[in-house]
Amino acid sequence: MSDLTNLKYSHPKLKRFIVWCLSSMKHPRPRLWTRMFVNPFFHKRRGSKVCRKARLDVFPWRKFVLGKGAIVEDFAVVNNGAGDVFIGEKSRIGIGSVVVGPVEIGRSTSLGPHVHIAGFNHTFEDGDRDWNEQGLTLRPIKIGDECLIGANSCVCGGVTIGNRVQVGAGSVVTKDLPDACVAVGNPARVIKLYNPQTKKWERV
Repeated sequence: MSDLTNLKYSHPKLKRFIVWCLSSMKHPRPRLWTRMFVNPFFHKRRGSKVCRKARLDVFPWRKFVLGKGAIVEDFAVVNNGAGDVFIGEKSRIGIGSVVVGPVEIGRSTSLGPHVHIAGFNHTFEDGDRDWNEQGLTLRPIKIGDECLIGANSCVCGGVTIGNRVQVGAGSVVTKDLPDACVAVGNPARVIKLYNPQTKKWERV
């Protein structure tokens, strides 16, 4: 099953049939039987909690790991259709948040309500073609351990966020952020760094 994407060139009709069996083509989300009987054999989520109104749009041909003690709250959406999704132990995906792979989130990291994280961009290189026909450009996102991403924030594709980072509510993170910092704004900029010598947060 992990080689399903390679069928595109060798057996395109077989690939289309398998994908149709697992997911609706008009509404790309896993079918009920895929969620109930197929995904449990491919995805690790033991000891975690997915609230009843959350959506796990995860497919067996991509990796999805939800660490022990992690929580996906109501109305959140997690999607690994474009790339793998790893959510570390004791991390929390807040109410109404969206996580679309490729994304890696460390342990004990919390997303506030309505945070958007997507590890890809739509391709617009050909101005004469419909963007729906141009595919995706994958730009993996990595968020470290013990981070707090404030409500209504957006983390753009290709960004790496260090450990113990606090991102203020409503921020748009377009560039990498170092360890132990506070970043706010659109685009987000670092306003404080933690000094381990003085044990204090210092303004930049």
